[in-house]
Amino acid sequence: MLQRHRELGDNVDDSMNSSFRRSLLVLFLLMGTSSLVASHDSLLYDSTAYTKCKGKPERALYNGGILKDIEITSASNDSSPSFMLLNLTQGTKYSFSSWVKIDGVDSALIRASLTTENEELSCIGNVVARSGCWSFLKGGFTLSSSPSTSTLSFQGPGNRDISIAVASVSLQPFTDEQWSRNQQRIISKVRKRPITIHVSDGNGERLQGVDLRVEQISKEFPFGSAIAKSILGNIPYQKWFVERFNTVVFENELKWSTTEPEQGKINYTIADQMLKFVRESGVMVRGHNIFWENPNFVPAWVKNLTGSNLEKAVNARITSLMDRYKEEFVHWDVNNEMLHFDFFEQRLGPNASLDFFKVAHESDPLATLFMNEFNVVETCDDNNSSVDGYISRLRELKRGGVSMDGIGLQGHFSTPNLPLMRAVIDKLATLGLPIWLTEVDISDKFDMETQAVYLEQVLREGFSHPSVNGIMMWTAIRLGRCFRMCLTDTEYQNLPAGDVVDKLLREWTTKDREGRTDKFGSYSFFGFLGEYLVTLKHGNRTVKSTFALSHGIETMHVTIHL
Repeated sequence: MLQRHRELGDNVDDSMNSSFRRSLLVLFLLMGTSSLVASHDSLLYDSTAYTKCKGKPERALYNGGILKDIEITSASNDSSPSFMLLNLTQGTKYSFSSWVKIDGVDSALIRASLTTENEELSCIGNVVARSGCWSFLKGGFTLSSSPSTSTLSFQGPGNRDISIAVASVSLQPFTDEQWSRNQQRIISKVRKRPITIHVSDGNGERLQGVDLRVEQISKEFPFGSAIAKSILGNIPYQKWFVERFNTVVFENELKWSTTEPEQGKINYTIADQMLKFVRESGVMVRGHNIFWENPNFVPAWVKNLTGSNLEKAVNARITSLMDRYKEEFVHWDVNNEMLHFDFFEQRLGPNASLDFFKVAHESDPLATLFMNEFNVVETCDDNNSSVDGYISRLRELKRGGVSMDGIGLQGHFSTPNLPLMRAVIDKLATLGLPIWLTEVDISDKFDMETQAVYLEQVLREGFSHPSVNGIMMWTAIRLGRCFRMCLTDTEYQNLPAGDVVDKLLREWTTKDREGRTDKFGSYSFFGFLGEYLVTLKHGNRTVKSTFALSHGIETMHVTIHL
């Protein structure tokens, strides 16, 4: 009989004796998780995560959750630990975590999976585990049915002889209501702030009974969408866009294949016109992208270059782009999808990306420089873009002297796995860098109503994570179509996804307030971060004033003089 899981990490010998390595860990959960969850309506989500390998595992999150106090027995010669779980429930959100250590190789990507009678989740979390120390895996899942039995197991690469040890394993269920309450709790803490408005006369005396009206006129949180050249001269589209969004990104118009389709024939006309629209609209704009490692999107003429000729071309590209648009774009996606592809690194060497980032920072030191990747939060089935792989590449660039400022997560979702999405962002957040969802959309294999449901889930998850600094959707309209998901039809009438966006924008905006100062000459409320217009009426006088409600823990105080 092995120790209970919460003590396992302190008792597993570093040699990882064979009796542990060949264990099938069978957990008999004697009651359904629904009854366990229902008694913890105030359950708080634990965002704790670790990215460094440790000599000893930390204690299990949630004290192990529904695995707490369950005896673990050794019963098999299988080298991959597995857990048999009874009575998991449909729709419940399960947060899963474990510490993992391996033997047989120095490091390997270890994946946790879940199999039931009706479905197979090939990855519910992964970690790059190492020999001689413990690595933290964090993930999660939601089931589409309520199986009587489920098997949760760990696997390494199929072609390698690896022994896997696990410790401090935790599985914590959340009902939809509990998950939503945690989202609202974080939104109230991070996206809102209490404020007190004080009204005084010219002598500094507080005025009681002053009528006032408070309106939020802009939002601090960056929320927006991609646009295409189709917006130029299109007044209905422009009006629809600027009424909703405060941030924009050009879908294709800054990409190398667009601005220089033939060598030496550089044309920024369309990008300049789109930037003019941006300036006139007063919205913020991201730069996408300087380079793209995917050979399918490298200009055809660049593919024929080698050696010094290729070096000259990439240097000319980055100099031309950055000099022209210095301090115009708040972000730059420097080398797009560099975890999946390596066109430039194959031809210019492994330091190509490092050089791109260095030159970009020197050219525009005020811009935030991003990696930008797909299948990081969308799924953990893609071995090229594991969360630890992303972190490793960020650290590699930092060691090379790069001013690495931002984490770009594209967010091209199929069916969202919200517990996994949150767990991945938890791990990335340990780096302390700004995190943006940069290209959010939902697969067009779904009908528009389903796209809308999934979009709302993803947007709520992103907005409610304290480390997400902005959200962009990949919903530009071009030739009457969008990449995978549109917010409107060609007449700029909302589709279901557009209705979701409008609903959330209303929900994440402070409603207009009317009131009167109290006996202390004050008026207080709790509002979303952003800019506000206050209209005061006292006797025959009317005064308007603005203020910015910025992030802070304490109540913000604003004094307005009549």
